[in-house]
Amino acid sequence: MTFSTALPLTGDGTFVGWSSSANKEANTTMPAAPRPRNRLLAALPPVIYARIAPLMKTVPMRRKQILHTQGLPIDHVYFPNGGVCSVMTMLADGSTIEVTTIGDEGFVGLDAFFGPRPIAHADTVVQVEDADLESLSVAAFRRELARQDAFQELMGQYAQVAIAQIMQTTACNAVHDVQQRCCRWLLMTHDRVHQNELNLSHEFLAAMLGVRRPTVSLIAGALQHAGAIRYHRGVVNIVDRAQLERRACECYAAIRGQFERLPAA
Repeated sequence: MTFSTALPLTGDGTFVGWSSSANKEANTTMPAAPRPRNRLLAALPPVIYARIAPLMKTVPMRRKQILHTQGLPIDHVYFPNGGVCSVMTMLADGSTIEVTTIGDEGFVGLDAFFGPRPIAHADTVVQVEDADLESLSVAAFRRELARQDAFQELMGQYAQVAIAQIMQTTACNAVHDVQQRCCRWLLMTHDRVHQNELNLSHEFLAAMLGVRRPTVSLIAGALQHAGAIRYHRGVVNIVDRAQLERRACECYAAIRGQFERLPAA
């Protein structure tokens, strides 16, 4: 997603006017990169990023990696440097559906923004691996929020946008047809991975959209026949993005518009 123009900063670096949850590999990771690749971190004033960078660790990103498990405490928040993480709700019959996605525009672990002892209300899983993640303990995250400076302002602004995305996705899942929702999902993923080739199986897309695998096969076949995508053995190539935008429901533009409210790096 392309962010809008950055908000103005004052001289002291503040904005004007305004994790089983933790991956087991975190114990063997490297310090966070000196220049943030996550766009939310990159939008922080340099003095504030320099303050929190030593508190973060870079965690490898693997497909199907579980970052947070429904019903368990959240120990870490994660700032993706690429790829796509999905927050998925599981129903009593075992079926799942995605309620929101997070990429390099935000952070995983929204519940930690609202309280000191967050519990995951859904599973959060890496669905498209494209980079790695910056891991920050919830304790450190909450301490930084308590400073009430630009870090809190930016995380709060992202939290508002993330909630708006969840609300829009809920409405989308309820009223729009599967092909429209599939096009929306492909466009949002394309925005986040910054390349035309996406590694997506039928099984994965079915889980994201809350439908059966044969339904996904029919939709992928129709989009390929129309020239919007090429699909072969779990790899989707975006061929005609403009056509996907025409076929997607209104929710793609609405969600993208929300994210464009965030400040740029």
